[in-house]
Amino acid sequence: MRHAKRSFKVGRTVSHRRCLIANLLKSLIEHGRIETTIVKAKELRRHADKMVTLAKKNTLATKRLAKGRLMISHNPLSPKEAKAAKAGDLSVYNTDRKVLNKLFGEIGQRYMERQGGYTRIIKLDTQKGDNARKCLIEFV
Repeated sequence: MRHAKRSFKVGRTVSHRRCLIANLLKSLIEHGRIETTIVKAKELRRHADKMVTLAKKNTLATKRLAKGRLMISHNPLSPKEAKAAKAGDLSVYNTDRKVLNKLFGEIGQRYMERQGGYTRIIKLDTQKGDNARKCLIEFV
């Protein structure tokens, strides 16, 4: 029996779905709002709310969990880049590090007093081609 095994399949394999959700999450954190289909947005909302809850705790363990769920690989900085980063130049970091810093710094602090419901879905028209319903998903 499949009790408590709820998941949108989104028509993809497990590995493809995991990569899709990780990429959508990174884009949502980086830009604050993205346009996607309703099915993907509903699945993304579940994961995005969990990521904000992790960011509110802001411990080493939650940072490692978030890094794993966002599928961020560790790219060590060269000595020259490390020196520039220590001086305050954050442009040497790749976008994955910036996303993680934004999640735990900015977004986690913004929703510290809120108990849930960190995202909103706004329905739009259908897209040309396959007539799928589009929507905006954004942080509240």
